[in-house]
Amino acid sequence: MSVLTRDEAQTRAQLLDVHRYTIELDLDSGEETFDSHTVIRFTARSDADTFVEIKPADLRKVTLDGNPLDVALLDGNRLPLTALTAGEHELVVDAAMRYSHTGEGLHRFTDPADGETYVYTQLFLEDVQRVFAAFDQPDLKAVFEVSVHAPAAWTVLTNTRAERTEREGKGHWQAAPTLPLPTYLIALAAGPWHSVHTEHQGIPFGLHCRRSMAPHLEADTDELFEITRACYDRYHEKFDEPYPFDSYDQAFVPEFNAGAMENPGLVLFRDEFIYRSAVTDVERQTRGMVIAHEMAHMWFGDLVTLRWWDDIWLNESFAEYMGYQVLSEVTRFTGTWTDFAIGRKPWGYDADQRPSTHPVAPEAVDDTDSALLNFDGISYAKGASALRQLVHWLGEKDFLAGINTHFARHKFANATLADFIDSLAGHTDRDVHAWADAWLRTTGVDTLTTTLDTVDARTTHLTVGHQGSRPHRIGVGVYDRDPADPGHLALRERFDLDLPGEPRPLGPAPDLVVLNDGDHTYAKIRFDAASAATVTSTLAGLPDALTRAVVWNGLRDAVRDGALAPTAFLTAARTHLPRETDLAVVGGVLEFTRLLADRYLPAEDRPAALVTLSELCRDLLRRTETGRDPGLRLLAVRHYVDAATQPDIIRDWYDSGSVPGGPELDPELRWRILGRLCVLGAVDDAVIEAELVQDPSATGQEGAARCRAALPDPLAKQAAWQAMFDTDDLSNYLFSATAQGFWQPEQAALLASYVPRYFTDAPPVAARRGPAIAGAAGRYAFPAHAIDPETVRLTETCLTEADLTPALRRQLIDGLDDLRRALRVREA
Repeated sequence: MSVLTRDEAQTRAQLLDVHRYTIELDLDSGEETFDSHTVIRFTARSDADTFVEIKPADLRKVTLDGNPLDVALLDGNRLPLTALTAGEHELVVDAAMRYSHTGEGLHRFTDPADGETYVYTQLFLEDVQRVFAAFDQPDLKAVFEVSVHAPAAWTVLTNTRAERTEREGKGHWQAAPTLPLPTYLIALAAGPWHSVHTEHQGIPFGLHCRRSMAPHLEADTDELFEITRACYDRYHEKFDEPYPFDSYDQAFVPEFNAGAMENPGLVLFRDEFIYRSAVTDVERQTRGMVIAHEMAHMWFGDLVTLRWWDDIWLNESFAEYMGYQVLSEVTRFTGTWTDFAIGRKPWGYDADQRPSTHPVAPEAVDDTDSALLNFDGISYAKGASALRQLVHWLGEKDFLAGINTHFARHKFANATLADFIDSLAGHTDRDVHAWADAWLRTTGVDTLTTTLDTVDARTTHLTVGHQGSRPHRIGVGVYDRDPADPGHLALRERFDLDLPGEPRPLGPAPDLVVLNDGDHTYAKIRFDAASAATVTSTLAGLPDALTRAVVWNGLRDAVRDGALAPTAFLTAARTHLPRETDLAVVGGVLEFTRLLADRYLPAEDRPAALVTLSELCRDLLRRTETGRDPGLRLLAVRHYVDAATQPDIIRDWYDSGSVPGGPELDPELRWRILGRLCVLGAVDDAVIEAELVQDPSATGQEGAARCRAALPDPLAKQAAWQAMFDTDDLSNYLFSATAQGFWQPEQAALLASYVPRYFTDAPPVAARRGPAIAGAAGRYAFPAHAIDPETVRLTETCLTEADLTPALRRQLIDGLDDLRRALRVREA
């Protein structure tokens, strides 16, 4: 299939004005394909040749202005429109299209819990071509009018309100015409949904999920609507432009590749956000953030759309920043920025230090394949961090004024980075153009280092070393041990500091100086000797959770850079985490501690590290024995299970159905424990099958696939490998689950022969099955546990000699960098 280049898109945008798509889909014509009929009305500004995109199973008929076109001229995904004359035209395309099982295009899913079937679209970034013919680029906005034929018992959801009628025993749904939208934002979700409706400020709100998930949606309906209403009202306080669409539906759909998708009027979420098992408040906060993030897109991306994919930061970075900020302002989830610091921001730091890094706003993205790779930790976490720094530097009042000018100038149209910076510049005397060049056009992470020079007993000078080129406005926290309780630290002062800058007097030598206190910038921090000693002994005594998150990130970065021994981080976690009160901090530190045990410590030291992690989790369990803080207890149970080196205790939990003192084992915990027992060789396939009988849901199917792949049995490994690489039967979720179970550090000897096989078997499956499976093959099926020079060599050879799809190549580049970093840390 041909990818669309930036130059081709610019040429086509200069030639065409696209006015309206009339789309008719028949979803009741078979289980493998559906019928797609599209009428496109457009104007050509001059005589020229161009093309329309479509990826059909069978291209039946095409007419241009009533004249038939030769369907045999379809070349991959492009149908040429030659000798197009200046003026108005009507293109009619009739085709059969394939359902997808990889979460791309029109995905079809049959629920194993009750046999009901559901379909939904994911048309981002160029997958509209899998559903209907289109001039598929974001700056050719048009009005869309969609009608759908579906089984009579189904409900059809679209971007706009739809009316249902019945024709010849089939349900027929006619949606109201949309406002001007880009092709990638057209959405459809059809099936026997369980739906809950309300109305707010005159706008219909809806929540939708599979029928088998109905009780779990009903349990959370109040919270979901409360967050939706609160965010909706807050955005209307911030933005002058009102919500522009006629309804707001949120559908939780199965096997969704992204966290969510911001289709105007019909936001789609992965249905793991409908919780069927116990979750922590941090997980509920994350769900709330995603709701706020996707709603922000109604303005950032949907109302004003990027012109080309080099400006994805205008979508994702803004929605990410607004999601965390708005949720913290209007809901009970006030700790969002702590979660961002410890749980999200490291994603950006890690991505920005790999060879695949790129600017937040690249000068040019050559084609759609390249664009798809940029939806990563840089566009989300780093971009949101840059915006947080911009707001801190500029002030929220001027920032919001610039945003509102931007909306007013470009609503229902397209805009670029230059357009946005011009809108900001009109509301401030600061040089936002220079700021954008320094922050958005560059790569890498700056490093800030504390130096304290004692002048006398009353005066110490702070100098901040600055490795990097960006200007920063940071918070600096100065702390002293509390004389009444040396285990606690008291804030002496906190001030803003502009970098680069001059030394600053502090008064008597403090016990700890924390750079970037408040986490308003994007940079790694290093401690002076006295501060490092205080962190080692008294980290848990810092009074603010966000400050502790910043300090933990500093330690994490030092481990990854080879400046701090992994055992030192492990000791710090063992010492301070039992006293930690913020759940996001506990979760973030436990996650990195497990990664440290699996990757950064030599293999022979891993068992002892897992024992230390288990002991840490036992401390947390003892702390919560009285039933206080069930979220912390749940987190401790999960990590205790994952770190278990012997099966006895967790097998007792599994057999009894509960952890002593709670919690009772819900489906998530049962599959989690069973997965670890499989790794340890303490159960067989009969136990997995019995559990699947108890939980035949889609999540249960994934759990069983993960467990079977984790068994330390040659036949089980062979079956899992064949399922992933020798057939195309696995859906995107079942492929990922199988890959997650397959590689286990405890089974290195058993798996040794599969490491070289990966590099011959992964490229063809990625080429056959498309970007979603390619990404999963690179992320989950890569032998990341095999941290040795031979795996490095095999990866290098594959990157040099194999014919790789862009999605798999990017994953292998990142995997190779992670291997090299782990080896450097081990050597250091």
